[in-house]
Formats: sequence, C-alpha cells, structure tokens
Amino acid sequence: MKKYNILVIDDEQIVLNSIKKILHDEAYNVDLCLKSAEGLNKAKETSCDLVLSDIRMPDIGGMKLLREIKKVKPGLPVVLITGYATVQSAVQAMKLGAEDYLEKPFTPDTLLATVEKALARDHSSVPEKQELIHPDEILKILERASHDKNFVADLFYKGVDALEEYSITAHEKLAVLTGDIEWIESYVGPLSDTQRKWLESRLSAEIW
Repeated sequence: MKKYNILVIDDEQIVLNSIKKILHDEAYNVDLCLKSAEGLNKAKETSCDLVLSDIRMPDIGGMKLLREIKKVKPGLPVVLITGYATVQSAVQAMKLGAEDYLEKPFTPDTLLATVEKALARDHSSVPEKQELIHPDEILKILERASHDKNFVADLFYKGVDALEEYSITAHEKLAVLTGDIEWIESYVGPLSDTQRKWLESRLSAEIW
C-alpha cells in the first residue's frame, strides 16, 4: 500500500502539531511548514501527494499559494484550511482549482475523511493547461476594472462569481483575482498603467 506524502502549511504551530499527530497515527508521511513561502517552495520542489494549507497567512495567502502551486503542478491537489470567517473564500477557491476545504476547528475524523477523499479522487486525467488561452477576454476584464467602480466592488466582494459572464478558464480567473501581472504580461504584452494599477491592488489587498 502506498504511503502518501502530505505537506501541511499553517502559521500556527499548534495546528501543525495537531495535524501531524493525527496523520502520523494513520501512517501518512507529513512535512510541516510554518511559513507559507517555505511551504510553496517545498510544494514546487519536492514530491508530495497532497497539500493542506491555511487560507489566511501573513506572507503568502492561501489563494496566492494555490495559484503558484497550480502553475507548476496543476495536478497536485490542494485542500485549504479555513476559519468561519473565510469559508466563503474557501468555497470560491474550489471553483478556482482547490480540491476541498477543511473548516477549523476540525475533528480527527473530519481531517482524515477530507484527506482520504482528496487522495482517492481520480487525478489521472490531464490537468487543465496552465496557459493563457483567452487573452482578449482577460484584457476586457482588466479594461473594465480600470474604470468601472461597480465591477471592481463586485470582484472584491463576489470574487470568481463576478467573472461568470466571461469565457475564461479557472486558472485564468485565479490569475486575475490574485493579480498575477508577470504571467498575464508574458502572454498579452505590457499592460497599461491603469490595468497594472488595478492588478497591483489585488496583490496588496489580503482579501482571502
């Protein structure tokens, strides 16, 4: 039987210790990271079967971490750990590529069920290509966001739901919502100052 490797990223040591004990007792290999930047590097560079990450952390938030992981390993399942105040964000994240979410406080049985469900899901299918394939739609969104205050408010409060009318992929939506300027410009070329300014505001605002 395969022994799965699970990476856990959370800025609370007590949460890390609790998850490690529960998963170790069930014979999982567990790697812990207290800093999300360190966790992101490990997710990219080491062999793991599942990432459990807090959604709200001081250096790199869970949504941005999800974005960066999926760019490198689109098939790696990511489960976000959330408190009551961020459940809505976690639900949004599932529409953008997260495998599932785990709400604090959780019981050992809930943690194990969530992990088992994520690992049992069929990940053999080819993941969605992590390239920008709808540049015109992306530019429409950025142009609208640069001057339409109501649309900007919808993006802030509704997140991915504000992008339903646009024909873009989940990872393209996540790139917009997390302000991935470098990736977008690598496909569409230099953005205008107003377009960049709006995307930069996504980077500086910890809304997830």
